[in-house]
Amino acid sequence: MKKFAMTRDINGYNGFGLPFADNKYDTALLVGVEQTLTVPNSPFADYPNVLAIFSFAPGSSIWVALNETATVPGASFASTDSELNPAARWCKAGDVLHFISNDAVDEVGVIFYACQ
Repeated sequence: MKKFAMTRDINGYNGFGLPFADNKYDTALLVGVEQTLTVPNSPFADYPNVLAIFSFAPGSSIWVALNETATVPGASFASTDSELNPAARWCKAGDVLHFISNDAVDEVGVIFYACQ
């Protein structure tokens, strides 16, 4: 696992130049079938947490929950543990990410970086 450390450009601003991740996962979700992914351990004592960065196929509606069952929305507003197409989320090693979609087939990618 690589450290999540932003690079700086020539003017000293964050350049968002992340190295390719060592920990990469992908799957195809089928309609209504939840899948889970356990967050890997960080090998760095000074970077004990993990940043999960998600990528989804264009037009996908993927619901993600942390340590809870992921659910798709119903016909009215309700409290939920799931988030629609999150970009990136901080988590801890051993946490379980839950994914579900109400689309026929959706593709998901997750990469992990060690963070503080």
